Amino acid sequence: MAAKKVTKKSTDENHDLIKFYRDMLLIRRFEEKAGQLYGMGLIGGFCHLYIGQEAVVVGLEAAARDGDKRITSYRDHGHMLACGMDPNGVMAELTGRGGGYSKGKGGSMHMFSKEKNFYGGHGIVGAQVPLGAGLAFADRYRENNCVTFTYFGDGAANQGQVYETFNMAALWKLPVIFVIENNQYAMGTAQERSTSSPEIYTRGEAFGIKGEAVDGMDVIAVKTAGDKAADYCRAGKGPYILEIKTYRYRGHSMSDPAKYRTREEVQKMRAQRDPIEAVRTLLISEKHATDEEIKTIDKEIKEIINACAEYAKDSPEVSAEELWTDIYA
Repeated sequence: MAAKKVTKKSTDENHDLIKFYRDMLLIRRFEEKAGQLYGMGLIGGFCHLYIGQEAVVVGLEAAARDGDKRITSYRDHGHMLACGMDPNGVMAELTGRGGGYSKGKGGSMHMFSKEKNFYGGHGIVGAQVPLGAGLAFADRYRENNCVTFTYFGDGAANQGQVYETFNMAALWKLPVIFVIENNQYAMGTAQERSTSSPEIYTRGEAFGIKGEAVDGMDVIAVKTAGDKAADYCRAGKGPYILEIKTYRYRGHSMSDPAKYRTREEVQKMRAQRDPIEAVRTLLISEKHATDEEIKTIDKEIKEIINACAEYAKDSPEVSAEELWTDIYA
């Protein structure tokens, strides 16, 4: 079956559609390559792929302004690429090489970029949520009109520290957007088996926090919701919750065979709701781009990904002396 079409855009906005397509495809191909390198033993430890969820971060980054911040959990490579971090540095970090963003010491789950206002990559479930509120507190204190996009999953939404953070963010009217990336499964547990409320965003009502559910397989719907939430925060009205309903095609991590769902379920989502294919279909059907132009983008992305994999392989191993840097004691 053909992928469901995303919302139509006018011809003068086709550049956004092309950028959406390119950015989502970059994430998809990067993650596929990361999966290959993991299988070859070049990436160690944990590795959580973002395949299927690309529209979430690409749509929200389109709503961000210079100075806005972002913080997320361990499924973080897509967020890094969407905010403009160099694929070479990200892939080198995944392979534990010195050319990586954290000098090869953070790996998949812990890398940062002060330049791009990317504050991690956090391995502890839900730990990034209060940190995101802290970043927003700093922005409110400085009165710089910036917002913080604080990402967490449907599983992390059940952590107690999330609700402590909701309370403080509402009390102090912090400019933070709580982004619940609801990919339907908390590790291997379906949402209906782990979460008492069918709509997670409604949990903010107890604190007076507005929110809404968003189709996370439609990049334009995400961008629209992101604009609305950001405007709300910038107006000094306090935090906002976006529960973005998305879907991951791969297991929770590379070690997860995902036997808790059927292969048919995944194939149906790929066939009917793939966010990248939806934008590709719209670009061609609305004559915003030709097949040749799409193929040119595809080729460009392939070259970028192959180059970053080679960069990671050629980047030097981390020296023993480097292990003693960037620590307190």
